[in-house]
Amino acid sequence: MTMTLIMTGIAIVALLALSAFFSGSETALTAVSRGRMHQLEKDGSRAARDVNALIADRENMIGAILLGNTFINILVSSLATAMLTARFGHDAVAITTAAMTLMILIFAEVLPKTLAIVRTDRFALAAARALRGFVAVLSPIVRTVQFVVWRVLRLFGVRPEAGEPIMAAHEELRGAVALHHIEGGMEREHRNMIGGILDLTELKVGDVMVHRKNIAMIDAALPPEQMLDALIAARHTRVPVWKDTTDNVIGVLNAKDVMREAMRRRGRLQGLDLLALMAEPWFVPDTTSLEEQLGAFRERRSHFALVVDEYGAIQGIVTLEDILGEIIGAMPEESDSARPPGIRPQPDGSYNIDGTVPVRDINRALDWELPDEEATTLAGLVIHEARTIPEVGQRFAFYGFKFEILRRQRNQITAIRVTPPQPASTP
Repeated sequence: MTMTLIMTGIAIVALLALSAFFSGSETALTAVSRGRMHQLEKDGSRAARDVNALIADRENMIGAILLGNTFINILVSSLATAMLTARFGHDAVAITTAAMTLMILIFAEVLPKTLAIVRTDRFALAAARALRGFVAVLSPIVRTVQFVVWRVLRLFGVRPEAGEPIMAAHEELRGAVALHHIEGGMEREHRNMIGGILDLTELKVGDVMVHRKNIAMIDAALPPEQMLDALIAARHTRVPVWKDTTDNVIGVLNAKDVMREAMRRRGRLQGLDLLALMAEPWFVPDTTSLEEQLGAFRERRSHFALVVDEYGAIQGIVTLEDILGEIIGAMPEESDSARPPGIRPQPDGSYNIDGTVPVRDINRALDWELPDEEATTLAGLVIHEARTIPEVGQRFAFYGFKFEILRRQRNQITAIRVTPPQPASTP
């Protein structure tokens, strides 16, 4: 009798350990990083390969674990009841219920799941090989159970295709990056770079282009000497050339081509035909996504394009540097500070910001979260929220920020004082 009790006790302990293994494995394999496991598998890890095989069919894996865990917990409770009945009689059921609930909760649920949370990857890699074989053995039973479950759910109008939509991969990555930044595991610059890459599919060329008001252009009717002076004054490698009207761009003049021709002529510029050195202009719609435009730049081996609207009117220019700036941030000149131009901090904690500064650049530089869906620039955001073109001195408050109009030039807001929300004071 004593030997029987000992063997039963050993069986109960072994079954609790097996239940703990299943509980921890479920938590670990549910929370494990698929990206990290994929990279480990590429590096030759067989354990990572087993993990990826399990999570590829998550429903089957969880079903097998639940089936095994349920069977073990019922079995261990039955063994404990049988072991205690001989000694406590009818009171054995109540004693077993209380004791086994406490033991299963602590040793077979909370403890292994806590370990799986704090050592997710290690737990998953260690458990994957044994668990994969277990899932394969129970797979026929699990498939049968799943079949019955879906038949029952269909009675209530629930079908597999009617499930909740899965979060898009981009949004999942964006959320993971933001979470790592909040938890201190990622620098703000790295978060901005990854976010910039993810935004390439959402942003349009019109969101990042240099507006036509701010670009230098050359009149084709000018004498060659004046055209050359205008090219030098533009301080850009490529400058559009127009004829009759600025919307009629007939070519793009490259300062390198002009310099190369001037060196070939050994500095003699008499009779130099600058129009013959122009490259054919390349026009792109302002609705082109940055991802598409980046691919087009690579395909055409060009870094410069003119942006037009649906009516064919010139809206601005976009360059490869503009798109790269969305990823790595605007590159300041050697004489500039690290902060983008147009943002000037004030002693009272506010900022005087030029109206033409893009909202995205402000958010990156100051770690703010002003919305950039409805407007590209800060002035555009204020006009959108105010529903009018405000006068100098007018003040607004939205999104927790305060905005004061400092300067206005005709219908353009040129300077705005922005006061960010004050941090909550700690008691």
